[in-house]
Amino acid sequence: MSKTIAIAGMGWLGQSLAQRLHILGYKVKGSVTSLAKAEMLQKSGFEAYPIEISETGIKGPVKVFLKEVDFLIIMIPPGLRRNTGADFVLKMTHFLEQIELSAAKKVILISSTSVYADDQGIVTEKIHPKPDSQSGKQLLQVEQLFVNKTAFETAIVRFGGLYGGSRQPVRYLAGRKELNGGNAPVNLIHRNDCIGILIEIIKQDAVGFIFNAVNPKHPKKKEYYFKKAIDLKLDPPTFSEEGDEEIYKTINSVNLTEQLNYSFKETLE
Repeated sequence: MSKTIAIAGMGWLGQSLAQRLHILGYKVKGSVTSLAKAEMLQKSGFEAYPIEISETGIKGPVKVFLKEVDFLIIMIPPGLRRNTGADFVLKMTHFLEQIELSAAKKVILISSTSVYADDQGIVTEKIHPKPDSQSGKQLLQVEQLFVNKTAFETAIVRFGGLYGGSRQPVRYLAGRKELNGGNAPVNLIHRNDCIGILIEIIKQDAVGFIFNAVNPKHPKKKEYYFKKAIDLKLDPPTFSEEGDEEIYKTINSVNLTEQLNYSFKETLE
């Protein structure tokens, strides 16, 4: 019998993941934040549910969404980058209550490498995060909430900057002058590798682990984004001069190799 995978937050990454899982023979269902989005996905052949999670609770058929689920993948955007004052911890606490009431026994929680501070330098999953931003602190708190639950097992996946398809970070930087952090290493991951890692976790039942999901190549930002801008025929960004004494975080992974034996499919040049 094929496994049923539920994807909470079926957006740019979730839809591509759902398509790949369907091809592999899994039953897939997803949640989105509005009825209009759900109807659009249903017309495309997806089993989609309109579910809105807020600080005050959950609206929508969450119990039906979580029914008979083997793996629940949570990739709900925390909405913390825009400094809206959102309480992501409270939102996920509401969702946790519903997960505990469901039959789901395996969860993959998508987090972010922002749980690490810049001054932590080179980090792997063996290094305890010390977030220095409000978003990083909330994400780490949510990770701990899930890991401490005994009703199900959780795999934490900390993605770096996402790119792929039309989503290229250099588009936001093109033409900008005197940017900071030119010597900082990029910590990026292609959507294809995001999907590959998540599928391997499902195939291998690799819950109970934390995975730093970032391409192992870390060129300097000023070099990488210059080349990418030229490749895409964009005006390259420029970076201000800085000393070599600056400390920047470099995200590496031990568990992708030791636990999943995962090899990256996309090159980062």
